[in-house]
Amino acid sequence: MISSDHLQDYILLDAGDREKLESWKGVILCRPDPMAIWPKTKPELWESADAVYHRSRSGGGSWEYKKKLPESWNIQYRDLTFKVSPTGFKHTGIFPEQCANWDFIYDHIQGKKGLRILNLFAYTGAATMAAAKAGAAEVVHLDASKGINEWAKENMKLSHLQDATIRYIVDDALKFTSREIRRGRKYDGIIMDPPSYGRGPDNELFRFEDKINPLLTNCMELLSDDPLFLIVNTYTTGYSPTVMYNLMKHYTEGRGLKGKIEADEIGIAIQDSPLYLPCGQTTRWSR
Repeated sequence: MISSDHLQDYILLDAGDREKLESWKGVILCRPDPMAIWPKTKPELWESADAVYHRSRSGGGSWEYKKKLPESWNIQYRDLTFKVSPTGFKHTGIFPEQCANWDFIYDHIQGKKGLRILNLFAYTGAATMAAAKAGAAEVVHLDASKGINEWAKENMKLSHLQDATIRYIVDDALKFTSREIRRGRKYDGIIMDPPSYGRGPDNELFRFEDKINPLLTNCMELLSDDPLFLIVNTYTTGYSPTVMYNLMKHYTEGRGLKGKIEADEIGIAIQDSPLYLPCGQTTRWSR
């Protein structure tokens, strides 16, 4: 299990019975989590929830607010600031387990000059901001949603990165990477967080099992002659760390890249407990 505790304002208070109880800078949220099938270990804490997300039988769901909350508020990660806001899809704008990958990005970029980083399926840009703050010369941030890119720009301003070179792109990842190859562009690090299923800005269909191989093929061409890293996150059911390790090994060895491959679950420690909540997996190649 890969985990980190550098997200100062986030605490996983408890998890169980297919739910998780989280403190987001003191705001207590209860959200569904299908991985937490064990019983709750701190039942006395759950009454403290300020808001509870209830799934709908017809799909989606809604928040039940036990007290009035601000529309949004901010949390800290190292010297970065991110906006948190409960959305109608149960998300908050931050996947806290990814803090372990932001640490990895910091560690591999700091102290190096002239690096160009590509962040695909970049969501609200936490990894983008980590790369920029660590000293990347340019970060290309791509997401299919214009609204999500606007949220990422808010995080850029909150983190005082207006002077950093960050390009925000609304596009389909496979189309964009194919065009970048034709343009002769190269990147020293690539981060991707592809969904199990999604749609591009022009309704392009993305299914992980169909698109991951052509996407990795493109990424191999886009990586520079001496790249630093490639990170592939997935929440897709049925693809174990061993499967993802094999996939990463095939493409990096085919490109002649030598280095280290880590493939493991990524998760969050439950406060005052020996238990961890698994939150998908990450596969990382590094030089």
